[in-house]
Amino acid sequence: MGEKKAKPHDEALKKLLQTFFAEFIELFFPELSSLLDHRHTRFLMQELLVDVVGEEAKTLDLLLETRCKALDAYILVHMEPQSYRQKDFHERMFIYFSRLFERHRNQHRLIIPIAIFTADEGAEDPDTFVMGIPDHEIVRFKFLKVELRTLDWRRFIASENPVAAALLVKMGYNEKERREMRSAYLRMLLRLSYKLDDARIALLVSVADLYFEPDQDEDEKHLNEILKDHPKERVKLMELMPAWRRWGYEDGIKEGLEKGKAEERAALVRRMLAKGFTPQQVADTLEIPLSEVEQLEKY
Repeated sequence: MGEKKAKPHDEALKKLLQTFFAEFIELFFPELSSLLDHRHTRFLMQELLVDVVGEEAKTLDLLLETRCKALDAYILVHMEPQSYRQKDFHERMFIYFSRLFERHRNQHRLIIPIAIFTADEGAEDPDTFVMGIPDHEIVRFKFLKVELRTLDWRRFIASENPVAAALLVKMGYNEKERREMRSAYLRMLLRLSYKLDDARIALLVSVADLYFEPDQDEDEKHLNEILKDHPKERVKLMELMPAWRRWGYEDGIKEGLEKGKAEERAALVRRMLAKGFTPQQVADTLEIPLSEVEQLEKY
């Protein structure tokens, strides 16, 4: 994949990490998360570094400052989304780390580099840069990494973490599991919609949709399956999925709502008749035509 195609993906992931940094660390690096005090987290201005490998300037994707409880000090976290293969990427990470250390070693006691790989294919990306001579290792640099395609998506479907929902589609699944994965994602999104505001839900959807091309027939089946378990969530589901609105599912949802209301009203009419109300009393109370009540009384 070329860099031009990779940029929209990296930008989307960058926005996700900016919004849900604490959730990202908690999901993929729980031990590190326990060491950090996220109340002191702030994103820093974009930092321009000279990339001596490519002989060009490089703006770091994400650089933030947070407090490490174990050290009782402020530290830096550098996160680098990577959506395409780059054979010297681990060398570049070492160079970025070196430049950051050179600039910030007096103010920050620790720098944590993290790479997030979202490529769909290829060998596993190395996370270590080593330099040395026989019998003597001069440098061993190892950054933290998340290689999404190596993760089992089933491990995350019960999670309430929004990052898990947004990135589920980039985890390891085969074509036979695609439909099941999509259904799990939609159910995760429905659960999260009760906890997050509309803007954050929209961000999750925009990231996931960038990585997944929905199929109209397949998603219609997902919609119907979810509505069997959550019949009252028609409107909310429509709000969650912009693609469904584009495909004209609004009409089907409206028809379903009208049908649901009609069925509820018919059940209420029958209960009132069973309790001894006359058809006229039921019509007057519910403010519906007498003919409708009489029709329901016959069946």
